[in-house]
Amino acid sequence: MENRYARQLVIPEVGEEGQAKLRSARVLVVGAGGLGSPILLYLAAAGVGTLGIADNDQVGATNLNRQILYVTENLGRSKVVTAVQRIRSLNSSVRAVPHEVRVLRENGLNLVQQYDLVVEASDNLETKSLMNALCVEAEIPLVWAAVTRFEGQLGVYVPGHACRACIFPEVPEPGTYPSPAELGVIGAAAGVMGTLEAMEALKILLDCGEPLVDRLLLWDGLHTSFDIVSFDKHAECPVCGPGT
Repeated sequence: MENRYARQLVIPEVGEEGQAKLRSARVLVVGAGGLGSPILLYLAAAGVGTLGIADNDQVGATNLNRQILYVTENLGRSKVVTAVQRIRSLNSSVRAVPHEVRVLRENGLNLVQQYDLVVEASDNLETKSLMNALCVEAEIPLVWAAVTRFEGQLGVYVPGHACRACIFPEVPEPGTYPSPAELGVIGAAAGVMGTLEAMEALKILLDCGEPLVDRLLLWDGLHTSFDIVSFDKHAECPVCGPGT
């Protein structure tokens, strides 16, 4: 389809050169849920050449208020398999790579090293902390976000700059903080934060604009406010500090 990318090719920051960058890019999305759905759809629609999808869950009824990759007929099916099929139907030129696993320390480093950029879209703090540590170790850029109820957070790590642990150095033990099921989330809130993650990923891939490096975006959907907090690389960061 010759005119698929027509609306972005006319943008000076994209053009033929930028589209070629997207076509050659390899992006891993960790989590194919509320955040991962808009991330995967927008990156595939933009023509990102290779999209890896890591998730070991199946589609459940409670997913359908926010996980727009899926429909009722997908209930009980693998999220990764279903997401790959959806992406291929949206843009057959995109290589969608399934990783039907939970990303752990044991398998994570080898996985992220196969990609140029990681977009973290999980629903738990342990995975967010792990992906930050893995990307720092592998020296691979990371876009991450969190969403709950009507609000969200968003940040970007690039090698040499502050990482997520510079601002969140401690990871609560599992079970010591409310789960997403307990807190709840409005579907559109996940859509907002996932779309912002996709935007940050595209800026990094296109090498344009100012990604949220050394900054934390805070979004309040109930009051329609965006705030940005700047922070420095922490000399004693347990993940990216000089002694780690």
